[in-house]
Amino acid sequence: MKTLTALFAATALTLTAGLAQADVRPDHIEGLVKSGAVMPFDKLNAAAVATHPGASITDTELDTKHGVANQYVYEVDLTDTTGKRFEVKLDAKTGAVLENKQDT
Repeated sequence: MKTLTALFAATALTLTAGLAQADVRPDHIEGLVKSGAVMPFDKLNAAAVATHPGASITDTELDTKHGVANQYVYEVDLTDTTGKRFEVKLDAKTGAVLENKQDT
């Protein structure tokens, strides 16, 4: 039983470490915007809200695209006017919507 518990704990730590590595460090963001690798966040936020007009942004995050160097995904959590929550993922360079799903 202890071996199984240790295995689950090690797996959870490994997955958490992998997710943490996907986040772009805040001190790198300004350089990415200046270089054109990432659109200004006000434009990305507007693109996300356009998918659910009237929605409010509750959280944003800039991540590297999994498995692709120097490509970024901007994730926006929204709450619409009826209280439904959505997660919208955008290509951070172009603003194209990659994913738009309702949180359950």
